[in-house]
Amino acid sequence: MRRLCLFAFSLTLIVVVLGAYTRLTDAGLGCPDWPGCYGFNYVPSSAQEHELAALRFPDQPVEFIKARNEMVHRYAAGTLGFTILLMALWSLRAAHRHYRALTWVLLVLVCGQATLGMLTVTLNLLPFVVMGHLLGGFTLLALLFWLLRRTRVSRPLYNGPNMRVWLPLALVALLIQIALGGWTAANYAAMACLELPVCQGDWMSQWQWSAFHPHGVPAETYQYGVLSAAERITIHVTHRLWALVTALVLFGLAWRLWQQPLLRRWGVGLALGVLLQLALGVANVVLHLPLWVAVAHNAGAALLLLILTGVAERVWRAREGVWLEARYFPQVGA
Repeated sequence: MRRLCLFAFSLTLIVVVLGAYTRLTDAGLGCPDWPGCYGFNYVPSSAQEHELAALRFPDQPVEFIKARNEMVHRYAAGTLGFTILLMALWSLRAAHRHYRALTWVLLVLVCGQATLGMLTVTLNLLPFVVMGHLLGGFTLLALLFWLLRRTRVSRPLYNGPNMRVWLPLALVALLIQIALGGWTAANYAAMACLELPVCQGDWMSQWQWSAFHPHGVPAETYQYGVLSAAERITIHVTHRLWALVTALVLFGLAWRLWQQPLLRRWGVGLALGVLLQLALGVANVVLHLPLWVAVAHNAGAALLLLILTGVAERVWRAREGVWLEARYFPQVGA
């Protein structure tokens, strides 16, 4: 079970990064159909296959690199789905119902991800669907990391730290920021502001709440974005401003973790991860969104989420230790 979980977690991390790479190379519609590509189960490459693809989709000529990026992402995602199915079936032999329930939740979630992947293509990159697909991938990653840590053979912790305020606050702030990042990418607003720390002069006068409408502007395709310049500026600035809020909250949690000997390394990792993410965000603006920086920025968000998931698992294990102590050694608890 642990080996399957480790493989699924590693593969999910690859799929998340591949998803970002596919989106940033404008390959989200590299294959206009789903789950195949121009009616094939692979990327058409020969002249005869290109002719057949042109007959099937005359308005969308084959771009080999974009189609390849899209299909590699689909192959990896399909392998991940099959792996999670194996985990769910294998969990039927597990004695602990917690593992069984979580693996079946993962299976339902990965099926939902496949549905969102299909809708991403059939609805021509509708931003709300693209953002949901991103959040689903991050959720899969976090849950697999949680399960991977739960399958470790380790002793329960005792006298765990009180994180009832800081940890939930940090998780909510980070999830909102990840959603804003997905909304920024889905609406092609990453390059709406080309200067720091301000944005295109008086950005406040250009503020448009319509930028966050879930259905957006009706269009045949949403590739390259359909929102106005003012709406894209609004999205970009919101992502920047909430990044500052998220950084302050995460630094506060990192300081709280530093004060706990058992969680000190997590606090250091969290603080360094926030600094790295801020640096990558600045580099995206200053260097005009180079591909490797943008992909690293996406991976940095995943790293921060994994750190918070690891901290949550440690705190949960500590609470289990207190519960076990109170149940089996009541005289010690008294």
